[in-house]
Amino acid sequence: MSEIVADLARRLLLLGLLAAPVSGCYLAQAAAGQADVLARSEPLERVVADPRTPSEVRDRLELASQARQFAVRELGLPEGRSFRSYADLDRPYAVWNVVAAPEFSVEPRRWCFPVAGCVGYRGYFDPAAAESKARRLAQRGDDVTIGGVATYSTLGRLPDPLFNTMLAWSETRFVGTIFHELAHEQLYVPGAAEFNEAFASVVQQEGVRRWLVARGRTAELGAYELMLAREAEFAALLRAARNRLAALYASGADVAQMRIAKQRELGRLKFDYAQLRSRWGGYAGYDGWFARVLNNAHLASVATYQDCVPGLRAELDAAESLPAFYARAAQLGALPASEWRAAVCSIRER
Repeated sequence: MSEIVADLARRLLLLGLLAAPVSGCYLAQAAAGQADVLARSEPLERVVADPRTPSEVRDRLELASQARQFAVRELGLPEGRSFRSYADLDRPYAVWNVVAAPEFSVEPRRWCFPVAGCVGYRGYFDPAAAESKARRLAQRGDDVTIGGVATYSTLGRLPDPLFNTMLAWSETRFVGTIFHELAHEQLYVPGAAEFNEAFASVVQQEGVRRWLVARGRTAELGAYELMLAREAEFAALLRAARNRLAALYASGADVAQMRIAKQRELGRLKFDYAQLRSRWGGYAGYDGWFARVLNNAHLASVATYQDCVPGLRAELDAAESLPAFYARAAQLGALPASEWRAAVCSIRER
């Protein structure tokens, strides 16, 4: 799976412990999972100073400290308690997300929680629990997907550590993720996933650009911009498929016809990707995403997370500084959802 797709999956998660409803099983697994994370967390300085720490881990933790300091000093993000510790979870993912959508809908099912608001996923520390939930949703007829997530944010409520699951990432992805998660601590609007992720993504992208310039690595900006351009094209491809499917599901066709047409549209999406891949000169970063049998849940899990980025990027350009952008974004986020969507979530190219 490409770095971009994995990042989009990661961005779907906000901690279940803080977001958990009072239902016992879900709350219990969230509490136990977070307790384990906290028990495994050690201050970065202690891990770096430990002679038993592998050099590649030490280097990454030192890089994380530099990135956090840069985020506070140069991006004006909250200093807080996050990314000051390290937790080796001894597993490939921090959590597993379950996303579900009805058979004839491109909108994810939503669960509403006290802190995060209404969101289109449920996160589990135990993969078996995620699989059990996914099976129950599928048995009632939903399209379902489960995705491993390498890190998550508690929005500053708890001291989020760096995880071993992040250490193999490229530098731009690694530091960008730190910028992204700290941006959630700067501004988060409950229940407004599209807005929150676009805001954090704009901060992340601007932060990585400034990071590369500050470190005298402007030659790498071209490769980074190319990655972002491909991310936008990938999202546009999924958005077009979602729009076609939404029109199909609203058409009033009978169930049998819709099932056939649905598979035709999902097949078209794979064909369109093959064409896009060819235009990219054979770049294969999204092959893993398309290698499975696709359904509504796969589209719902990633397709909407680019829609508000161009509009919020335009707000940053107009603001001419990050502090002014943060203030403007906070004003927008305080508006009714219909108003902030109209203001920044139409598809506009920079």
